[in-house]
Amino acid sequence: MSHKKSAPSLGLRPHNLWGTLQGEKMTQQNGDHAAAPESQTHGLKGQTITAVQGNKMATGKKDMSDQAAPASQAGKEGLPDFIVERNRLFDELKKKYDDELAAKEKTPIKIRFTPEPGTIKEIEGNAWDTTPGKLLKDVPKERAAKIVVARVDGKEWDLDRPLEKDCSLGYYTFDDKEGRYVFWHSSAHVLGECAEHQYGCRLSHGPPTDMGFFYDMALEPGRAVTESDWPSLEAKAKKFTTKDKQPFVRLEVGKDDLLKMFGYSKYKTHYINQLVKDDKSTVYRNGDLVDLCQGPHIQNTRKIESFKIMKNSSAYFLGDQANDSLQRIHAVSFPNKQGLKEWEHMLEEAKKRNHQLIGKQQKLFFFSQQSPGSPFLLPHGTRIFNALQSMLRDEYWNRGYQEVQSPNMYNVNLWKTSGHWQHYQDDMFRVIVNDETSEPPQPMPLSDQKPSGAPVADIKNDDKDKGVFALKPMNCPGHCLLFRDEERSYRELPWRIADFGVLHRNEASGALSGLTRVRKFQQDDTHIFCTKDQIMGEIKGLFDFMNSVYSLFGFPFKLKLSTRPEGFMGKIEEWDAAEAQLKQALQDFRGDDWELNPGDGAFYGPKIDITISDALRREYQCATIQLDFQGPQNFKLEYRTGEASQETDKEASAKEREKDPNALTTGMARPVMIHRAIVGSFERFIAILCEHFAGKWPFWLSPRQIMIIPVMRGAEGYVRELQQIFHKAKMYVDVDLSGNTLPKKIRNAQIEQYNFTFVVGAQEQETRTVNIRNRDDPATQKQGQLVPLDKALAQLIELRDNRVLESKIDLSE
Repeated sequence: MSHKKSAPSLGLRPHNLWGTLQGEKMTQQNGDHAAAPESQTHGLKGQTITAVQGNKMATGKKDMSDQAAPASQAGKEGLPDFIVERNRLFDELKKKYDDELAAKEKTPIKIRFTPEPGTIKEIEGNAWDTTPGKLLKDVPKERAAKIVVARVDGKEWDLDRPLEKDCSLGYYTFDDKEGRYVFWHSSAHVLGECAEHQYGCRLSHGPPTDMGFFYDMALEPGRAVTESDWPSLEAKAKKFTTKDKQPFVRLEVGKDDLLKMFGYSKYKTHYINQLVKDDKSTVYRNGDLVDLCQGPHIQNTRKIESFKIMKNSSAYFLGDQANDSLQRIHAVSFPNKQGLKEWEHMLEEAKKRNHQLIGKQQKLFFFSQQSPGSPFLLPHGTRIFNALQSMLRDEYWNRGYQEVQSPNMYNVNLWKTSGHWQHYQDDMFRVIVNDETSEPPQPMPLSDQKPSGAPVADIKNDDKDKGVFALKPMNCPGHCLLFRDEERSYRELPWRIADFGVLHRNEASGALSGLTRVRKFQQDDTHIFCTKDQIMGEIKGLFDFMNSVYSLFGFPFKLKLSTRPEGFMGKIEEWDAAEAQLKQALQDFRGDDWELNPGDGAFYGPKIDITISDALRREYQCATIQLDFQGPQNFKLEYRTGEASQETDKEASAKEREKDPNALTTGMARPVMIHRAIVGSFERFIAILCEHFAGKWPFWLSPRQIMIIPVMRGAEGYVRELQQIFHKAKMYVDVDLSGNTLPKKIRNAQIEQYNFTFVVGAQEQETRTVNIRNRDDPATQKQGQLVPLDKALAQLIELRDNRVLESKIDLSE
């Protein structure tokens, strides 16, 4: 099953602020799924099946009928009979669909058309006839050639799929991450077709990732994919793309027919039974491949000009070692050859910049099996952490934030109030607390229901949760308690609080990856409690905050507004007002340079997601701004609306609460809660910075700022004096008094990425100067320049305190 990755995101997944309750499931809205690890598979409709206990197939048998077809079963054109029969059924159902489509009434519709960014016009079309592909004639020729998929009402849409109603229509190119994921998703189908032709295999699933795409498959017993197979697979891909120009054909199929179509495969059958909830789903056909898939796809395979297999490996079905071991082929593709060349160059550069390699070389952090997924920040890594935190504290001081500290664990009742216990507890670390007031602990079953809808223990039975606590995975519920601790007045709002507290999330062991996916982390977590009228002003302030922070690192960023989804909570008028304010704030900040993502907000409020780009043009989502109407209601947060008598009509309020438990106290109003982070997880942000700067830290952030080297033994006293002077100025300064030669000492300082190297001897000692070599200025590397000590100290203090991106100082006399 090939699956389109929902909310495509970035290689380094962020930790979100509240976790986002989506119906019956808590998902990680802020982040993205990263390239699927061996322990995860992706299913229909954006669902993720994680390797957890009980994630077993109905049968563990590995007989031939459930795996690959031997050559003796080959039918038409050498393909196994099950493929021939599958495709025959597709053709039969497709003919019925085409007849139904032809009979549909082609009523007029209005289309809000965006042929290119910044241009919007109203055009007319016909339902069930007009397609986004037909309207490409109205798109500038150069842009039309690059378009890979349409965007209808904010969602990706096949270019050849008819529009069904009034809508907004735009397009994505390969340069857009949404377009890139669709392109790679389609390429995964090509890889699946190649694999069926090559091996007669049973396909499992093939999602796009941040690094291309892969496909899992079951081969004949004893057979495996080898590197020698790659040329043959790539040759087939070239034929299916540039020569055959196979169209992608979409078809909705009922569940019964799906089971007939894919009955040959226990893998597809598993997905159908587990994930097809609406009695029907979609399949796509390209060439000889018919695949269970939600789509969408590119128009045809001709768009895929470059196709390259990167590696092969093995993976357990559903990430569970009790299931079948499958073969996995990883590949990447591009719409032109230049794209592949640039990609290969980027991979080489990314390999050099790998944060785990740099972290080891520079002694920044390490991990231990005694606490998997929980990084140990070494002294030099902690210096970077502290510099980031200090920068944010300065910003908080200037912007009216108050820093707070909140507990690391809370009673289960808090998490039930927030909703996390019902929907997120599998990702939380539970703790049994024994004290004089609690009963002896009993084995604790899960409460409420799982995201899949499977029933579990009754949440109303509180006895089983007595003495149960959980380590906090986010700060939001605790901050609601802080707000509720005393009566608040409108005069106190907006109330901005910041928390650097330690957070824990029970990530799957197979998903842990360096600093990018961890179990213990800290983030620049802040919450703003404000009135509805204050939303716009606070959002504008957050935009300025982001601009200030990201400019320190040279990060450009993009913004996307996600609006009211289906199943939202609250009043439509509240949503409309909030969205209008967010749109106006975006317009004032960036003009038209932002993207609307209709229907993708959190159920409790609209949100703005911010994506940064690093030195290799890789994109990461770190910042998020989420408006929350639901959290304040869950915790019954209130503030006094005026200076009227402090004595409220308690009797009237009590009567109102009999009718509505969430009714406000007379004279009080409910605040809006704004969740926001800019850096996000410090651990993840340090990983991004490692790779962005390639280990060459700016001076203000650097854990190794100055190295002082004596030319001769007689200068060692001056070296020690210099070290004390710069240390007193709170700079990280080391000295090299080893027996190495002078060139080797200088070379070691360069390798270890010291920003400045002072080489001093008799002349420098006599004149109270320093000879400075600047890591980032090649002109100073051979001999450096003599600079008066006082001037050097003043300039380096200014460089650090101003948090300048480039490590340069004025060395002129």
